[in-house]
Amino acid sequence: MLTPKVQKDSLIRLKRIEGQIKGIQRMVEEKKYCVDILLQISAVYGALRKVGHIILKNHVETCVAEAIDSSDEKEKNKKIEELMEVFDRFVEYKR
Repeated sequence: MLTPKVQKDSLIRLKRIEGQIKGIQRMVEEKKYCVDILLQISAVYGALRKVGHIILKNHVETCVAEAIDSSDEKEKNKKIEELMEVFDRFVEYKR
């Protein structure tokens, strides 16, 4: 469950990202320089990754920590498996 602070901070960031996306759409419509568009796309990608990190941290500190503290082994294993799936999808592997 998102804490109120994480929810508020995430929504602020996502609304800012929404504005950036609209700006990119305008840039494409106006046929702006490709590199300028790509730089804005990169900025949005970074901003989304930051929101993802904030939410992932919240998840580990709340849902996962709660499951690990519980005596329910099935719930612990479920949360650990869920977390590993998220890492597989979320973490960018560097080669």
